[in-house]
Amino acid sequence: MSEYLRRRVGAQRDAPPWREVTFRCSFHNTIYDVLKSRGYKETDAELDWDVFWCDKEWIHEVFDHIHLQPHQKVNHFRNHYELTRKDLMVKNIKRAQRQAQRDGLVEDARRFSACTPLTFFLPTEYAMFVEEFKKQQANGAIWIMKPIGSAQGKGIFLFDKLGQISNWRQRPAWLQRDEEQKNPRAAARAKADEEEEERKDPEPYVVQRYLSDPLLIGGKKFDLRLYVLVTSYAPLVVYMYRSGFARFSHSRFSMDSISDPMVHLTNVAVQKHSEHYDEKRGGKWDLHSMKMYLLAREDPEKVNLLFREIQDVIIYSLLSVQKVIIQDKHCFELYGYDIMISADLKPWLIEVNASPSLTANTADDYAMKFALLDDTLTVLDLERYLSGSESQIGGFDLLYRGGSRVGPAEGALYRSYLGCHNNRQEQLCKLSLALAEEEKRRAVP
Repeated sequence: MSEYLRRRVGAQRDAPPWREVTFRCSFHNTIYDVLKSRGYKETDAELDWDVFWCDKEWIHEVFDHIHLQPHQKVNHFRNHYELTRKDLMVKNIKRAQRQAQRDGLVEDARRFSACTPLTFFLPTEYAMFVEEFKKQQANGAIWIMKPIGSAQGKGIFLFDKLGQISNWRQRPAWLQRDEEQKNPRAAARAKADEEEEERKDPEPYVVQRYLSDPLLIGGKKFDLRLYVLVTSYAPLVVYMYRSGFARFSHSRFSMDSISDPMVHLTNVAVQKHSEHYDEKRGGKWDLHSMKMYLLAREDPEKVNLLFREIQDVIIYSLLSVQKVIIQDKHCFELYGYDIMISADLKPWLIEVNASPSLTANTADDYAMKFALLDDTLTVLDLERYLSGSESQIGGFDLLYRGGSRVGPAEGALYRSYLGCHNNRQEQLCKLSLALAEEEKRRAVP
């Protein structure tokens, strides 16, 4: 509902500000529709634009070789992958945990460690993983392998025996050295065979302890897709969108078969191939409805704590990379967070997406994403409507700024606005009226 601001604030100015905003866009999906709907002018100029919704490749290949004007914005930070690549995300969280422990910040260290399941990087941490695997084997632990550089569920599989990944793993360098010392001739033959076959190194993976007791709804597994907007890393400024959705598998959950992706993976790219796939709903349930369902079925205080802890996971994951991400006033990032909930109502961070899908697969999905992106551009304030002190802008609530957490007041019914009613239309209406009055006061000589 950005038209409230256009009609009540922008229209008072001599030159309507939205008509002066130009954009480039690498995608022809919902974000393109939103940019056009706001009255921005599309351009194909290489550098003469106000906002460029680009793909990640442009950031990696072009961004460091150009100079932008102070007002120009792009939708990725240079090294966004420090948070959005599966291995680097966990490495940065572990590093932040160790630093907090060294600094004596026990509670911060605990919160960092509570973000993600137990994780190892293969092949570099294969020996450490094997040691932990053997410790957990008596408990019937299941593990999940995820390729670092893929998305949409590609290459993911579960296992409970080391033999199931024997064809994958790389022979570690330390093991090669030991074999050479014990049996030089056999080692030489093995090396010659390897050179002859031109063996390739295995694709790097992360391996995590699989959450075998997830919270189920209707007997089915789900995860949450949440949206987080970061407009600055120095200082860290974070907005959380009230809306999101749960993504469901279309098969009843069971640990009897760990090889069935329709049971264990919730990615829409996987589930849309299920014979039970519901095209009308797209396998999704909006976050507000899910929260109301949980409040009715579970202890309300525990549900409130769950949503508060989801926000903790998000804040601490961002704090873990705050000093690593290269701050740039031209950059912002709309992250897609994937959160899993265990049966004891504990949230777990699965991954963070730098380019969450903006293509809608249902009418409701399109409406939610259109509103999300419209509010994102309102927060960026290319038209310079806002005062800068707003704690809510459309469906976005300020979550963290200047080293302090922002949220509901003490004694409020909810501990988090996440999943609450998204009152974006009413809020933007009130905000535009307040800003219009301020605009009139400034106009009086």
